[in-house]
Amino acid sequence: MKKKCYVGIGIATICIVLIIAELHIYIGNEKSVILRTTGATFPQYQIQKWIKVYQQSHPEVKIEYEGGGSGYGQETFLQGLTHIGRTDPPVKEDTWNKFLNTGDQPLQFPVIVGAVVVAFNLPGINELKLSSEALVDIFIGDIEYWDDRSIKSLNPEVNLPHEKIIVIHRSDASGTTAIFTTYLSLISEKWANKIGAGKTVNWPVDNMGRGLAGKGNSGVVAILKQKEGSICYTELSFAIEENLSVAAIQNKNGRFVKPTTETIQSAVSRVSSYIPSPTEGYKEDIKQLLNAPGDNSYPIVAFTHLLVWQNKDRKHYSPEEAKAIKDFLAWILTDGQKEENIAPGYVPLPPDVAQIGLNAVKMIRI
Repeated sequence: MKKKCYVGIGIATICIVLIIAELHIYIGNEKSVILRTTGATFPQYQIQKWIKVYQQSHPEVKIEYEGGGSGYGQETFLQGLTHIGRTDPPVKEDTWNKFLNTGDQPLQFPVIVGAVVVAFNLPGINELKLSSEALVDIFIGDIEYWDDRSIKSLNPEVNLPHEKIIVIHRSDASGTTAIFTTYLSLISEKWANKIGAGKTVNWPVDNMGRGLAGKGNSGVVAILKQKEGSICYTELSFAIEENLSVAAIQNKNGRFVKPTTETIQSAVSRVSSYIPSPTEGYKEDIKQLLNAPGDNSYPIVAFTHLLVWQNKDRKHYSPEEAKAIKDFLAWILTDGQKEENIAPGYVPLPPDVAQIGLNAVKMIRI
């Protein structure tokens, strides 16, 4: 009798344990969500910091980061291969219409402010001033040597070498390229007429044998560090992370300004940004923060954006995914904008711009 009771209790205990285990697995599977974000590398260090901090308090949500550039971010978003697309320049209307043709409503909004910098590799030289004209002429190929008179006159105290300038640019469809070439088009008719602006452009220096291309901001920076006498454009956070020398660029007021938190904030504060409804993201103008007035304003400043679906028919996101996306993005636009959660090289959104993103998050259907 005692033996039967013992067996009975044992079986009951095992059953209870199995039920609890099955319940734990069920709950775990229901709560565990994997999200993917793909695209622009301009905000790489900021996005990665947000993911790291957010997942500390939300271990049930795994967020996977992938680069590839703004063009890749838009394409994977269109194909449904990523949950959250990243693009620096606002999506153009023809691409926006392709999004709409899927039957769902795309939502686009800024998430952070960053800066494009001009970094250089000249051993023994850490400070360099570049005028608007010199900057254009270097990247268009009209200035061939570092000790060219137009550079030397701005930097009389610097011992510039008589070496050819190697210009490094992006090989992929890049938002950083779009921001930089849009800026050059703003300050130079020669650039606007000969090269123009876009995620990809034809670089004359390539035909001169002085151009090199790298994939992503990380690829550009890797080449710069290996190639003495080279110059490139990249995102400020990469320059900080890799301890690169960056040039002071002549701004709209004629002052030579280096990129810092203060000079980026100055640029943002001196213009009135217009951000359209998240349902009409293609109407946003990439030029609005570029070449801002103000003695202390750094001239190459821009928003970077996220893309999500409204999920009207619940085709793009499962209920669990939609809930996790809404929570993560709401956190980015509130706690994520606090100083302790901002990565070096970026500045938070103005509150009214952050609110536009929050309005978009509310539109996502679970």
